[in-house]
Amino acid sequence: MAQIVKTTNRNVPLEKVRNIGIIAHIDAGKTTTTERILYYTGKTYKLGNIDDGTTVTDWMDQERERGITIVSAAITTFWRDHRINIIDTPGHVDFTAEVERSLRVLDGGITVFDAEEGVQSQSETVWRQADKYHVPRLVFINKMDKLGANFERTLSMIRERLGVNLAVLTYPIGKEQDFRGVILLLENKALYWEKDPTGATFEEGEIPSELKEVASKYRHDLIEQICAEDESLLEKYLNGQEPSLEELKQVLRKATIAYRLVPVYCGSSLRNKGVQPLLDGVVDFLPSPLDIPPVKGINPKTGQEETRQQFNQEPLSALAFKIQVDPHVGKLTYLRVYS
Repeated sequence: MAQIVKTTNRNVPLEKVRNIGIIAHIDAGKTTTTERILYYTGKTYKLGNIDDGTTVTDWMDQERERGITIVSAAITTFWRDHRINIIDTPGHVDFTAEVERSLRVLDGGITVFDAEEGVQSQSETVWRQADKYHVPRLVFINKMDKLGANFERTLSMIRERLGVNLAVLTYPIGKEQDFRGVILLLENKALYWEKDPTGATFEEGEIPSELKEVASKYRHDLIEQICAEDESLLEKYLNGQEPSLEELKQVLRKATIAYRLVPVYCGSSLRNKGVQPLLDGVVDFLPSPLDIPPVKGINPKTGQEETRQQFNQEPLSALAFKIQVDPHVGKLTYLRVYS
């Protein structure tokens, strides 16, 4: 009989936990983005590559052979003292059931778009699935280095086709082969990934003079959007005072969790640019288990619906979202424990 160990002391408090998934159309760069996240958080020491079949999350032979993710793998890593549990979900339309099962257990998500392709058919499908389970998310516009990459066009496609209120937090410096960094709009500074080919280190610098005007416009719009979400902040702003960075981030976090705003980042995972700001966004804006509503389920003994809060004192409630047969250890069942 399995022994149940009760956890009373956690290494990481629940407010510093993020249970996230990375969702996208096939070939938008989801697995490569996951690999870069694992590399920059110190989980792996080598940059995994789909073409070489060396990625961590694509462990099945069929996945490595085809360069696509079929089953959702779960991995834990750490960034800024926060524990990030990543459920890697499939992007291919044939594996919709697998995506649905994964989405049910996520607290937040990153949706990856191809900067040249924009919103593709399966992007819409996975976006609607995430809507169904009320998953707050960030947008990562990937492949800014690709021929034909167009940041503005991708933004307008997302707004038109998915009907979301985007809060643009980073703006690209250059595009296609000239893409070299991003402007952090709230912080009003530029980050450049030019010297380190792995992208693990970057340099802070001045916003390029030719982009100062467009960055200023985007920043002004962003601050207005955030202030519109909070009365006291709006009053401060209308009186000519700019709210502090901390105040803006707190309000944006609430609006993201309530799914009124969707923060947008951009970069190129394959070229190792723009992933660290995205990780900061996961910590700053996506919900912890304490931010999500109490979970509801049916008690198998009584047939009645019951609610569970995220407390140690509550009876055990968990959702099995995946069963995997491992060649070394046999059958594994992945559970999301709610209480």
